[in-house]
Amino acid sequence: MNNKHALVCGSSKGIGASTAIELSKLGATITLLARDKDSLANVLDSLDTSKKQNHNFIIADFDDPFKLKDTIDQHIANNPTIHILINNSGGPKPGPIVDANVEDFISAFNRHLICNHILVQAVVPKMKEARFGRIINITSTSVKQPIKGLGISNTIRGAVANWAKTLSFELGEFGITVNNILP
Repeated sequence: MNNKHALVCGSSKGIGASTAIELSKLGATITLLARDKDSLANVLDSLDTSKKQNHNFIIADFDDPFKLKDTIDQHIANNPTIHILINNSGGPKPGPIVDANVEDFISAFNRHLICNHILVQAVVPKMKEARFGRIINITSTSVKQPIKGLGISNTIRGAVANWAKTLSFELGEFGITVNNILP
């Protein structure tokens, strides 16, 4: 992972933070992305720097895709190639699908698909130039089998899985892989 740069979303805690810490131990330079500055600073302090990596973070909220686009476009314009993108975000509101309102679906769709797509569009041009890239989406086991009480998540995560498969067809020839992890 030396000389590789990873953008890890939802990295202020949980799976995202753990992923960032492990990638830094392997020698990758990490850009953390989440909405809480203090939590990001704490994780930043936990990252390994034994390979002289210069880690950083971006404050962004997946509840505002258009602001995320502006923020990530600025970051990409002023930073080296991101070789690894870890798409990760907290799950949608739980509950039966029959009780879900349209706004909850739109919010989940924006958070889990639109924001992922914005990030992919930002990083893929430089990945193509490098002829290397890894796009990893942290989704859910509900992609394989819907989980009772998680109606919105079951629906949206299925859309993310199909989006990712489509990307893999389109990007494979450039040395870019796209995979989903189902915790």
